Amino acid sequence: MAGRYGEMDYGSLTKGGVAVGAALFALGAIAEVTVGASGSLSPTLDTALLTMEFLGPIVALLSVVVFGIVMPLTE
Repeated sequence: MAGRYGEMDYGSLTKGGVAVGAALFALGAIAEVTVGASGSLSPTLDTALLTMEFLGPIVALLSVVVFGIVMPLTE
């Protein structure tokens, strides 16, 4: 029987969201450390990498809250 939102696999959506958030954070942090060590980091690229570092944990946390807690409870 389909739920309110159809046939959604909340576990996979939650794991995928956490993986995307972790990848954003890791990519931003690793790139900032490696490229920033050379000293040739433009302000625009520095802002983009810092934004990735901040958005990564937010995406991971929101995916857990939305897909792991809220949506299954509203079924």
